[in-house]
Amino acid sequence: MTKYIRPQKGNLHKIKVSDINFPLPELKVHKESKAVALGKWFINWIENDKSVKPNYLLPSKPELAYMLGVSIGTVQNAIRYIEDLGYVEAKQCMGTLIKDRNAENQEVRKKTAKREVAVNSIKQYIIENKLQIGSILPASRNLAETIGYSDNTTRLALEQLGVDGVLEHKYKYSHDSGWHVMTLDFTLDESIDVNQTLVKKVEDDLKNYIVQNLKIGDRIPAHEELSKLFSASGKTVHDALKTLIDERILLPRRGRYGTTVIKMPNDNYLDEKKETSIFAPAPDTAFYYYERTQNHIKKLIAENYSIGSKLPSINEFAKQLDLSPNTIRKAFNNLAKEGYLAFSRGRYGGTFVIDIPETEEQAFKWLAVNPKYAEVLDN
Repeated sequence: MTKYIRPQKGNLHKIKVSDINFPLPELKVHKESKAVALGKWFINWIENDKSVKPNYLLPSKPELAYMLGVSIGTVQNAIRYIEDLGYVEAKQCMGTLIKDRNAENQEVRKKTAKREVAVNSIKQYIIENKLQIGSILPASRNLAETIGYSDNTTRLALEQLGVDGVLEHKYKYSHDSGWHVMTLDFTLDESIDVNQTLVKKVEDDLKNYIVQNLKIGDRIPAHEELSKLFSASGKTVHDALKTLIDERILLPRRGRYGTTVIKMPNDNYLDEKKETSIFAPAPDTAFYYYERTQNHIKKLIAENYSIGSKLPSINEFAKQLDLSPNTIRKAFNNLAKEGYLAFSRGRYGGTFVIDIPETEEQAFKWLAVNPKYAEVLDN
């Protein structure tokens, strides 16, 4: 695995907000989003303020947000925008470092930004759906689901296409609000490889780390340790872990349990087992954890409470059952959706029983039956 050099924070100069004498941006006069307009201001400041030097740390995001009169999220998106363009680099537990764009042979961790891949995907969507000039794209959340990226990544990609002149955004006060196609004179970037994004690289590094250092049942290091190990931000590590969780390589548990290895990256045993057995494989039973907790609480309600009774608090239940409060909270929410519980706020509030569940048919769910065979068993 490649070793990336991490400079020590104590050796770096951090720019103070009071040291910034550059004219502040007029964000309200721009047609583009605040994040893009702010990103362009950052670039202008870095390139033209002679007091700003490579390897200086930017002020913290809350400090910049207060100075500029915007939200921390807007500052974060602006920094991601200029990070993708190579002006800065976010370092976990350190801050945002100004990069030396003139340095030769820089070991750049980020190869392709997810935003760039999403830009290509949106262009592909326009082509495949034969959209014309003036056509309106779906809402960003719907488009994100279609192209397979997060809402935020999709939003940044749309803003980039707006800067490039491919799209134009009309705001909600317009009768035809949304992103409009302004030109079809664009090409797909054939050089972009989805397998070369930073998240994909960290995924591969994480799989190699598991194979070389861990076994099934071992708990992986905390996010902060992984960030230092792979020289990536906490968000990047989080996205990589989520992929491994979706692939059933890792199992997340809240509280003291952490995230554990339930399958080696090169092992297909679990997938094959699910297809041939009536019972879910042992590691998979943990994915029914909330249901099992929920069914146990149903049994307690049926045996010990009546309609109108007030249940113990989430923290009290968590102590009784030796579970995390979040597990109890999710079970309570599910039972409320099923019509067994109701929540009330205020001095006399709490969680109240509004219906008594039947437990005979529910008890069987403790077996964590493979859903594929559920219809046969029900019949």
